Amino acid sequence: MAISDIPILSMLRTRMDWAQQRQRVLAENVANSDTPRYRARELATPKFDEPNQVAPTAVSAVSLVRTESAHIGGVGTSDSGFRTQTKGSYEVRPTGNAVHVEEEMMKVAANQMDYQAATALYTRSLNLLKTALGKR
Repeated sequence: MAISDIPILSMLRTRMDWAQQRQRVLAENVANSDTPRYRARELATPKFDEPNQVAPTAVSAVSLVRTESAHIGGVGTSDSGFRTQTKGSYEVRPTGNAVHVEEEMMKVAANQMDYQAATALYTRSLNLLKTALGKR
């Protein structure tokens, strides 16, 4: 059995890849905070409830679902397997820009903590496997 066949490791890799893609989207939001008529984008969170999400597949083959029916499907410019979403905002500047740098920076910090938690779990899972194999 290959390491990629273990469902928990596959899910953790998917979560880490999602966090990397989300970091890119959040950085684009901050970079365009002064661009007229720019709306902040967000990635849909991957769901692991469905059996095809848990099966060992390549990360690029992950399909995501909307977390709420009110979310708007975003138009991503990357070749990422994750879908971006445009979030409607109530506060819009006179230029039409709806990016709030403070909110985006809080999302960046939360995303960093999520990524660190996923990498710690991944590392500990690998160490547990090494211990079970007697390679430690």
